[in-house]
Amino acid sequence: MSLVFPHTFVPWFRAVAPYIHAYRGKTFVVAMAGELIAAGKLNAFVQDLAILHAMGIKLVLVHGFRPQVNEQLAAKGHTSRFSHGLRITDAVALDCAQEAAGQLRFEIEAAFSQGLPNTPMANATVRVVSGNFLTARPVGIVEGVDFMQSGLVRRVDGAAIRRAIDIGAMVLLSPFGFSPTGEAFNLTMEDVATSTAIALQADKLVFMTEIAGIRENPADADSDIDTELALADARRLLTTLPAPAQPTDTAFYLQHCVKACEGGVERSHILPFAKDGALLMEVFTHDGIGTMVVDEKLESLHEATSDDVGGILQLIEPFERDGTLVRRERTEIERDVANYTVIEHDGIIFGCAALYPYPEARTGEMAALTVSPQVQSQGDGERLLKRIEQRARAAGLASIFVLTTRTMHWFIKRGFAPVDPDWLPEARKRKYNWDRRSQVLVKKL
Repeated sequence: MSLVFPHTFVPWFRAVAPYIHAYRGKTFVVAMAGELIAAGKLNAFVQDLAILHAMGIKLVLVHGFRPQVNEQLAAKGHTSRFSHGLRITDAVALDCAQEAAGQLRFEIEAAFSQGLPNTPMANATVRVVSGNFLTARPVGIVEGVDFMQSGLVRRVDGAAIRRAIDIGAMVLLSPFGFSPTGEAFNLTMEDVATSTAIALQADKLVFMTEIAGIRENPADADSDIDTELALADARRLLTTLPAPAQPTDTAFYLQHCVKACEGGVERSHILPFAKDGALLMEVFTHDGIGTMVVDEKLESLHEATSDDVGGILQLIEPFERDGTLVRRERTEIERDVANYTVIEHDGIIFGCAALYPYPEARTGEMAALTVSPQVQSQGDGERLLKRIEQRARAAGLASIFVLTTRTMHWFIKRGFAPVDPDWLPEARKRKYNWDRRSQVLVKKL
């Protein structure tokens, strides 16, 4: 039996609470590559989806089946054929796709029906609904290649899907669609998921994929993953990449993320299914695990308003409690909120700093500089300092100063120099706490 340690569990659970509140009632379209199932990761992934469902998130799950269809074709002595990143679906391939889809839907529904004790599925109730929600059209002949029964999504019955998820069911979509004449077409998981997310105006589109995300330098397989990519940057990146031929190509999933965001989906994600719990880490942590494409940068640096007072108090309270910061009452922060600058991400404040000007001495105090422990060492402190310096210059101040007992070296590295407390402006000197013996550091602007 594993032990739960309160000193780690409680802070962690409190840290994810804002995300639980933010996503309750939201709609996620989650697309999983067939490779996830082939790798034996279906049960663990279903458990994570069940957790999201239990938290009130409305889910549409789209499955792929590329490796399963390839396996069926090979068993029949048939060769898989692709062009332009799409399967060429002849009559045999269509039969194999239908067989693979039926088997996968059975496995997925069975996985959601589990209720084993001592697992995340205990007490879970997830009703899975499938149906003919997709109308399709043929790909046709492209550059001399006849794609036969391969199709594209023509229309998604978003109203019917919405009715199902609004009553608490999870909708499961296979990459199949039918024409108005009843003809069946083999679709791609990516096209189905993107079209569905746009039709529902989903809050998130998530691709669980073979790749770790979009690398900062796509030509370097060892470069870091770009955790947040603005839509404009994603568009520019696509223009530099070759047309994708297979799912491991950088542009393969990225092109669908861009299309989704352009169609009104707020955020689209590319996550590695190889990383256990990747979906939960992406949804419930600040930086996530893969790449998120957004219409604009979610993290904003701005001057605080009265709406930010609660977030500021929540951020600085632990630092006041351990003596790093001087305690400030709520009424004081409400009165001085215009002095504060905050860093906000997804509606949650992760950093703040205040500027108290002393114009008669042409200086100002930077106070309450705080960055959440969750995101420290990522440059947010420098960003806040730079904005406070800009505000000070705009106010005609020649310097800024700080009082600190524990972070002197951080400020010295950034151009501050220690001075005697007698240097302080008279108005500030009268409030100086000689018992606290704070170091006074000054930076000329």
